[in-house]
Amino acid sequence: MTFIKNSYLHKNLVVVLLAVTVQSCFVAKDYTRPQLEETENLYRTDNLPTDSLSMAEVSWSEMFSDTYLQQYINEGLQNNLDIRTAIQQIAIANAYLKQGKAGYLPTLSATAQVTHQELSQNSQFGSLFSSLDQYELSESLSWEADIWGKIRSNKRAGEATYLQSVAAHQAVKTQLVSSIATTYYQLLALDSQLEVTQKTVDAWESSVTTIKALKDAGQVTQVAVDQNIAQFNNAKALLVDIEVAIFKAENTLNFLLGRPSQVVERGSLENQDLNSDIKIGVPATLLSNRPDVIASEYGLINAFELTNVARSNFYPSLTLTANGGFQSLQLDELLSSKSLFATLVGGLTQPIFNKRQIKTQNEVAIAQQEQALLDFKKTLLTAGNEVSNALYDYNAVTKKFEYRQNEVEALRNAETNSDELLKNGYATYLDLLTARQSALSAELNLIDNKLQQMLSVVNLYEALGGGWR
Repeated sequence: MTFIKNSYLHKNLVVVLLAVTVQSCFVAKDYTRPQLEETENLYRTDNLPTDSLSMAEVSWSEMFSDTYLQQYINEGLQNNLDIRTAIQQIAIANAYLKQGKAGYLPTLSATAQVTHQELSQNSQFGSLFSSLDQYELSESLSWEADIWGKIRSNKRAGEATYLQSVAAHQAVKTQLVSSIATTYYQLLALDSQLEVTQKTVDAWESSVTTIKALKDAGQVTQVAVDQNIAQFNNAKALLVDIEVAIFKAENTLNFLLGRPSQVVERGSLENQDLNSDIKIGVPATLLSNRPDVIASEYGLINAFELTNVARSNFYPSLTLTANGGFQSLQLDELLSSKSLFATLVGGLTQPIFNKRQIKTQNEVAIAQQEQALLDFKKTLLTAGNEVSNALYDYNAVTKKFEYRQNEVEALRNAETNSDELLKNGYATYLDLLTARQSALSAELNLIDNKLQQMLSVVNLYEALGGGWR
């Protein structure tokens, strides 16, 4: 008879579980990526060819060929403090992920307890016992059935948080690679500007001697001498400014590498050859290449799954609880078979009135999901805007570089001719001053243009999501 009752109970329990499991499909939804019109014409480059390839898929070790720069990027990825902080954030998210995966498992706890009770003489048992001692050795097991998908959604939310932290780490790597390359190229440009300025200082020093000789010969006045001395000192002051900028740039690079300030070994600007095969890919590639966009979508997935959790709180929860162990008034009889006890409880708990907490949690979760969606769209639009700007900058500075070269060549010729004409009495000292100052300014601008051309490639590489591979 007992067997029949137990069989009947088991069948009914299976039916109930199947029914609520099927119904759970209507509570916990599966995430699907929203249709985003923002990916259309994201780059504002309708006149340029695009394909499914992207320079972001090129490893940084292939993108940057300078051996010093490769060494510094590798060192930075190992020692940079932001990178190490991001790694610890991954470790934190991984710990929560493991906890989420254990959500399907029951909880089990053990208790060893001694209770001593002094009884009132006027109480029901006080007239019989002045005190009672009770000894207990037991275990308690509790398990909640995931009938509405709440545990599954919590697990998926944890997975999304973990993957978001991984993507955030990749975003830090992308930004770090870009920052190291940018600072390194700025150093090379400053070296070139220092070299050009030093040559100009040497020329001014020679010019001062020449002008003094011409003044002694009565061909120029003291004004010419003073003007040359002033320009000579102005160029030497510019040298000091460039040296200060080099010192600070070296400190910045050392900071990015996570090491104390020191002299930085480096190559030269003229020997740099960036991978200029510009392939931006179709806009949709940002969804798979750019780490901050990926992290933003995982944030959306996390908010979506937490909305599932909040919705499931409206439904009843099925919990099975079991307690068992030994309980005795005498310590020497604690492990006796007569001291054994066991309790098994199964029940459904339906929230009815809880000060509107569940409804509030659901409304907040829905609003936070909408916030996450808007943040995802904003991140994608920002990424597209950065790609568009970087690409336009690259085309602009590339076009301007030829003009800068022609300008430098013309002004250097004007400087040489003015110097010869002055020595032969066919030009004034003012012609030479103007030509030399203009030539120095133009050559510094040419170096800066070369730097901007290289930085525009670095910026485009970062904007497309390159650097973390």
